Amino acid sequence: MLTANKLMPQGQGLAPVLVKRAATVELDWDVRQKSRFETTDSQGRRIGVFLPRGTAVRGGDLLVLEDGSLVRVIAALQTVLRITHCSAHGTPFDLTRAAYHLGNRHVPIELQSDHLKIEPDHVLADMLRAMHLIVNEVQESFEPEGGAYGGHVTQDGHSHHGHDHSHAEHTHDHGHVHGPGCGHDHGHSH
Repeated sequence: MLTANKLMPQGQGLAPVLVKRAATVELDWDVRQKSRFETTDSQGRRIGVFLPRGTAVRGGDLLVLEDGSLVRVIAALQTVLRITHCSAHGTPFDLTRAAYHLGNRHVPIELQSDHLKIEPDHVLADMLRAMHLIVNEVQESFEPEGGAYGGHVTQDGHSHHGHDHSHAEHTHDHGHVHGPGCGHDHGHSH
């Protein structure tokens, strides 16, 4: 088994050709939030990962193996709850309110300009639907916020560590379905 004890966030400083040629490993958030785990890469090599405690591995990061080879981490698709606002009965601000309530519960949450993502939880889904939000179970990658001091790497590969700068927003067009008991009387399927 090869070991990896070094992480290169988003492959910073490496030539793109090296990143492209690297073996890959697809990991869900449950594994990537651990600093010690075993996995098998796309070349069939068993890898023991031993990173400093508290280190989270993000999609796009590169692991450096003891033999000097690189393994690019891909954020695996997993079941998540995708939360959007209902344009017929609310505003995008409803997502801010939802993020506040989820944060008070210390729920890992991915924040995007037009939606939120959390791990599946029927109690939280019911709470969000009661707030007139749209909650859909989907298969997508999950990159929750790293916390106030941990920094966060966005899906576009930019790292945010407490400094201000803006980037173009990413938009996605998705239909929506309200859950049972949402309290709305309109033409959406339940």
